[in-house]
Amino acid sequence: MTATQGKETRARALPAREGRCHKEGCKGMFHSITALNPLLEKRSRNFGIGQDIQPKRNLSRMVKWPEYIRLQRQKKILNMRLKVPPAIAQFQNTLDRNTAAQAFKLLNKYRPETKVQKKERLHKEATAVQEGKKKEDVSKKPYAVKYGLNHVVGLIESKKASLVLIPNDVDPIELVVFLPALCRKMGVPYAIIKGKARLGTVVHKKTAAVLAITEVKGEDKSELSKLVNAINEGYANKYEEHRRHWGGGIMGVKAQARETKKRKAVESAIKI
Repeated sequence: MTATQGKETRARALPAREGRCHKEGCKGMFHSITALNPLLEKRSRNFGIGQDIQPKRNLSRMVKWPEYIRLQRQKKILNMRLKVPPAIAQFQNTLDRNTAAQAFKLLNKYRPETKVQKKERLHKEATAVQEGKKKEDVSKKPYAVKYGLNHVVGLIESKKASLVLIPNDVDPIELVVFLPALCRKMGVPYAIIKGKARLGTVVHKKTAAVLAITEVKGEDKSELSKLVNAINEGYANKYEEHRRHWGGGIMGVKAQARETKKRKAVESAIKI
């Protein structure tokens, strides 16, 4: 008998057979069960130091993450654990995705001009004035989104702003924490929206602390009024009650388990 024939014989010696499966969820269905070789001895593994090769585990919690990631995570956990005053907790309630998409669609129509566009406009105006014309004949009145914290605060106080958008992740939050109260006092519609960087792209900046729409063209007035109504109904009225409540105070899994254990111990002691 050759080596090849021997291998074939050994392979045939352990045929696959059908058997009833007793695993949970299989409901006694028949599967093909491969017979184990009786010559192979089953032995338990020892995963102690210097023993068997360790099994693959999820070691992401042991990774030394960069400092900025650690700070992000610590900040988020602190906001969950500590009691957060209502003025800061209201920034967790943001505008829904569909209404935010409508807002950005309108904002992108009124992006401020770039340096190149401004240079071209000023050149046209200067040429027109030199020729004895009025500069208003060459360039129409610009409509643009207003940005800059002090500028927007001035617009809100003078009630010139039609809509104010505030990002939820301004750092430090003290810069914009007073804006919602100011908008409510002046009767200016506002919304807290996700992402200062997203607002920054509208005005050609990295980030923006606040944006405001003052005037729009005639064809976009109906769109602006619809957007303001949607924000008032779906955001301002919805979170009217939420902004009066404190945030945070959510304990971790282990702390919750300890509290549950204590409570059960007290209840069992009372029953006795």
